Amino acid sequence: MEDEEIMIDIRAIMTDNREDGLSSPLRCIYKVPPMIRVLKEQAYTPQVVSIGPFHHGDVRLQDMQDHKKIMFKRFVERSAMIGLDTLVNFVKEAEPNVRASYSESIKLSKNDLAKLILVDAAFIIELFRMSFNETFHCRNSDAKLSQTWLTEAIGIDLLLLENQLPYFFLEQLFNIAFPLHLRVGRPSFLELTYFYFHNHNIQSLEPRSNIRIKHFTDLLRLFYLPETKSRRGQFKEDGSDFLLYNAKELKEAGVKLKVRASKCLLDLTFSGHCLEIPQNFVEDSTETLFRNMIALERCHYPHESYIIDYVIVLDSLVSTKEDVEILTHKKIIHNLLGDVDKVATLFNGLGNNISIYNFSIEYLDICKRLNEFYQDSWHKGKATLRRDYCNTRWRMVASSAGIILLILTLTQTIFSILQVV
Repeated sequence: MEDEEIMIDIRAIMTDNREDGLSSPLRCIYKVPPMIRVLKEQAYTPQVVSIGPFHHGDVRLQDMQDHKKIMFKRFVERSAMIGLDTLVNFVKEAEPNVRASYSESIKLSKNDLAKLILVDAAFIIELFRMSFNETFHCRNSDAKLSQTWLTEAIGIDLLLLENQLPYFFLEQLFNIAFPLHLRVGRPSFLELTYFYFHNHNIQSLEPRSNIRIKHFTDLLRLFYLPETKSRRGQFKEDGSDFLLYNAKELKEAGVKLKVRASKCLLDLTFSGHCLEIPQNFVEDSTETLFRNMIALERCHYPHESYIIDYVIVLDSLVSTKEDVEILTHKKIIHNLLGDVDKVATLFNGLGNNISIYNFSIEYLDICKRLNEFYQDSWHKGKATLRRDYCNTRWRMVASSAGIILLILTLTQTIFSILQVV
C-alpha cells in the first residue's frame, strides 16, 4: 500500500506541467538573494509604488495602486486612435516573454499577469510623459504627483531590482500605442527614459538606438560603467592582492589623494605617488542605488562585476570616520549625509556577503602598486615618523625643536673636542 502511494506521488511529480527549472535567456529581473537582502531589506523594497509581480498586492502600496488606474485611463485615452483591443492583444501575446523575464515562478494566471503589466507599463509611460511635459511645456496637472517627496520616492522605487518590468515590453507598448507617424517631433521612449533618469546619468550619456537595456536597474548600472571596460582577471585566494591599507595609512605613507576630473565614477588611477579618484556624491539614496546595482551584478553579471569592484576598493580605503574625513577634505567624497560615521558605515557594509569570481585587472594593478608603495621600507619609515612625531602641529614643533637641540649639542661637543686637541 505504501509502495503504491509513493508511485502515485512520483508520477504526480513527473506529470507536473509547471516550469521545468531551466533558465530562460530572457531572465533579467531577480529576487535579491537572501544573504544580501538580510543586510538591509528596506533598500530592496519599494516604499510607495510596486511595479511588476514581485511586490504586487502589498497593502502598504495600495494608495498608489489606485492612482495607477487613473494613469492607465489617461494612457488609453491618449492612445485612442490605436484602440484598447489592440493594446490588450499585444499584452496577451507578450505575456509569456514578460513572465520568462523573472527569476521566480509567477503564480498569477496569464490574464491576471497581462492586466498587471499593462496597468504598470501605462503608469510608467504616463509618468515619463508628464515629467517631460512639465519641464518643457506645462506644469504638472496631477494633484497627487505634484508632491515633490512622492515623485522623488517613485523615482527611487523604479530603480529597485525587484521592482521592474522588462524594458523591451515597455518600449514595444509605447511604440504600438503611439506609432512614429503619430508622434512626429516627439521623443522616443528611450529618450523619455533618459530624460526621466537624467539626475543619475552622471556621464551625460546620449540615448542611442543600439543600446540594449534590460530594465531600469540595468540602465542605472550603465550610467556608471566606463566606455571601455577593463579586462577581468583572477585574484589570490587569500585576498592579498586587494588593497590592504586605508586612506589614512596611504596618506601617511606619502600617497597623495586627489580628486580626479572624470565623469566616470569608476575611473581610478595611480601614477607616481598620486591616487586619483572621481568625486562621489553621497546622499540619502546612495546606499539603496548601489545595493541594487550590486544585487544585479551578483545575479546577472557575476563575471562583469564592475560596480562591485569599485565598492571593494572604496571599502578598503574607508575603515573609519578618519578616512571619510580625509577623502572629504580632498573632495573625493561629497558628504551630503552630514554624519561621517554614516558614510563610513555605508561603504563598510556594501561589500558584505558578496561572492567575487574575478576582478578588474586595472584595479588589481592599482591595489598591487599601492600595497608595494606602502610596504616599501623608505615609505614605511616616513609613515612611522609622521605617525609618531609629526601627527599634530605641536608634536611636529616639539620634534623639530628636539632635532635642532640635538644638532646644537653635537656641534658643541665637536667644538669642545677640537679645542682640547
